Amino acid sequence: MDPDAVAKAFVEHYYSTFDANRAGLATLYQESSMLTFEGQKIQGSQNIVAKLTSLPFQQCKHSITTVDCQPSGPAGGMLVFVSGNLQLSGEQHALKFSQMFHLMPTPQSSFYVLNDIFRLNYA
Repeated sequence: MDPDAVAKAFVEHYYSTFDANRAGLATLYQESSMLTFEGQKIQGSQNIVAKLTSLPFQQCKHSITTVDCQPSGPAGGMLVFVSGNLQLSGEQHALKFSQMFHLMPTPQSSFYVLNDIFRLNYA
């Protein structure tokens, strides 16, 4: 398993799903998962998806600038750090963002998001 390839595939899947159907992200989280969104901590798949689907914009497009990853611990986890731009529908300027994912393996040989930290980057 090439960690960089896994990270790249995860990032492509996550953001294309976020941009098209945020509710579809539910399968990537579990009840033990935690999202910190702009400093607000949210736990559990259902609560995380409720937060993401309640954001005050309907349409957006993520453009990824960088993806960095590292293996994490003996259980086969992975840290994935993403930076990029977020273009909201009707807005002239894109917002810069950073997001960190801690991915953990599942018995089905895929990954779920254990930790997710999102921040907008203000200049």
